Amino acid sequence: MTAVDAAEHAGHDPAARRSAIRDGLGVGISVGLSGLAFGAAAVTAGMSTAQACALSLLAFTGASQFALAGVLGGGGNLVAGTLGAVLLGARNGLYGLRLAGLLGARGRRRLLTAHMVIDETTAVATAQPDPRSARAGFWATAISLYAVWNLSTLGGALGAARIGDPKAFGMDVLGPAAFLALLWPRLTAGRAEARVALAAMAIAVAATPLLPPGVPVMLAAVAALAGMVGAAGTAETGPAAEREGD
Repeated sequence: MTAVDAAEHAGHDPAARRSAIRDGLGVGISVGLSGLAFGAAAVTAGMSTAQACALSLLAFTGASQFALAGVLGGGGNLVAGTLGAVLLGARNGLYGLRLAGLLGARGRRRLLTAHMVIDETTAVATAQPDPRSARAGFWATAISLYAVWNLSTLGGALGAARIGDPKAFGMDVLGPAAFLALLWPRLTAGRAEARVALAAMAIAVAATPLLPPGVPVMLAAVAALAGMVGAAGTAETGPAAEREGD
């Protein structure tokens, strides 16, 4: 056991790990059920049941999948829909940079881990107090969400004719509601977090009528980047000010 592993083991809290698993299962199951809405939307937009299921299995990023289905359903072409989906899914690459050191995946396992890096798994993992709990929360969310999302996609696609408009059943709000509930403690943690959230919201709302799907979200990330730069600057000037005071 290395010194890093020993330090991590010493700081590990079993209760925190159990809590992370509970959070992950709760988020995974509740958000996964919104796959019913995607399956129905995909078939309504002209996809076959097999195509809808393949997209959930291979893409596994709900916002991008809904964006693609929305473009196709609105009469857009496959190229425009794919571009919007790719742009919207590009944020997962940023999540991967944040989680790489935290999850510590190596070898072939990195490919599987990368496939599971999405909004929900990132939120659960980064909300944990230690690396072991973060990994437990990440995989609890990933496994439960992947299983329920794909089964729900199949169910939604097969029952699309009966379901009609998924919005009539409120299934389209399951994902955003669960994600907001998870992030709310962070948004109320301080003024800096609130300012970043408001700036990102303003950018996304202003850009949505003007730009293709996916681009407004990428632009909104500028607000988060500004918040990170500001926090880094504060962290650097703090110790410097203390040294000058000494």
